[in-house]
Parts: sequence; structure tokens; C-alpha cells
Amino acid sequence: MTDVDVKAGIQQILKRVDAAYEQRPKELKGDKPLLVAVSKTKPVEMIIDAYSVGQRHFGENYVQELVEKSQHPDILAQCPDIKWHFIGHLQTNKINKIIKLPNMHMVQTVDSEKLANNLNSAWQKFEKENKQPLNVLIQINTSGEEAKNGVAPSDAPKLYKHIKENLKELNLNGIMTIGAFGHDYSKGPNPDFISLMQVHKQICEENQLNEKDVQVSMGMSDDFEKAIEMGSTIVRVGSSIFGYRAKKPSA
Repeated sequence: MTDVDVKAGIQQILKRVDAAYEQRPKELKGDKPLLVAVSKTKPVEMIIDAYSVGQRHFGENYVQELVEKSQHPDILAQCPDIKWHFIGHLQTNKINKIIKLPNMHMVQTVDSEKLANNLNSAWQKFEKENKQPLNVLIQINTSGEEAKNGVAPSDAPKLYKHIKENLKELNLNGIMTIGAFGHDYSKGPNPDFISLMQVHKQICEENQLNEKDVQVSMGMSDDFEKAIEMGSTIVRVGSSIFGYRAKKPSA
């Protein structure tokens, strides 16, 4: 593990995020992308390293791992402003485990009315000082793969309306997709990204929303730059940060 330089990894990725943002066509009005460092399976020391160079948003896929890390004494002591994003599949019976965690910032994987309703009522019952609505994104299965969770693109606008109009405890920030892995960019743009941006456009038009007000979470280690160029405002990057090996100077 000693040859992994997390601090350099964060700085390298932020430079690449900036460069990709500069390449984005000006008609795409989304904000400068937020980097969520995906820390699943990574030790607490690596998270603290990333935090020490200014990284604040971290993503976890597994409920138990999020429970342990968010309450770890070293994280609580050294990372007071950390913001946790849950980016894995959330089962209804695990909701209460995550909403009470310190610094829980966002659930990116709301994929049904049932899950949204249950999150809303659980957050309503949760007593907390200065409680704000819980930030959520709708997860959309743009690739149609059975193994992937998410609402179908055609059903996403309906779910968006349901949450916006009925669930006051949730702050619906936007939409996300995981998409199929390993798209060959020599064959053209990623169809998952095209699909998500089409849903984004439809939601904005149907709800008379400014495009900047609906976040788009797409793009991971192998394709986040392409995602940013197509309009992504949140990227989830893990291995390129936590596996970053600084090149040794040549002798």
C-alpha cells in the first residue's frame, strides 16, 4: 500500500476534472463538477489523507462499511466536515441504519416510489438539530441491464414529479446513472450518458426548471472526463484516486 499516493491522486483527478470542464460545450449550463471520492473497501487512513488536501465528499457502496467508517473515531476527530454519499443499492430495511449516521449528505440511488416514500417518512421521524431535508438523486438504469438497479429512463420523470410534489423531507437534487462498463469511445459517445442527458432535458422542460438546478451524476474512474464533457455535474472516482501510484523519479 505504501506506494499509493492518495493526496497526489486527488490533486491529479481535480486537474483532469477542470480540464474536462473547460472542454464542455458552453450551451451545457451545468455547474463545475463535484468530485465524490469513492472510498469503498479503502482504509480509514486513506480517507483522512484525501480529506487533508481538501476533499470533502466521499461515496460508499455498502451500508455496513458506511456505518463503520462514518462513526470511526479517527474520522470523527480528523474529518469534521466530511460529507458521505451512499451510492450503492439501498434496501428499505437498511434505511434507518444510514440516515442517523454523522455527516450523512446524500443518497444517490433512489430508484422507486417505495424507497423514496420510506426515506421520506424515516427522515421525518429522525430528530436532529438544524435538520435539513435529505439530499437525494434518482438512479436511472440507462443501460437496461438486469443486474443494475435504477428506474427505467421512461419512468424517471414520473418518479421525479412524485418526489418533488409529495415528499417534503427529501431535497431532490437530480439524477444519476451507473451505466454499462467499458464503452468503446472509438464508436462514438456513451449511449448511457446520452440517455441520462435526454432524461435531464425532459425533467427540466416538464417542470419548468433551469438546467443548472438539476444535478447529473455520471462518470467514474475510466470515463469521468467524457461524462463531464457531456454535462455531468457529479463524478464518482475511486480507483484513480485510491490506487494512484506516483511515478518514481528516474535515476
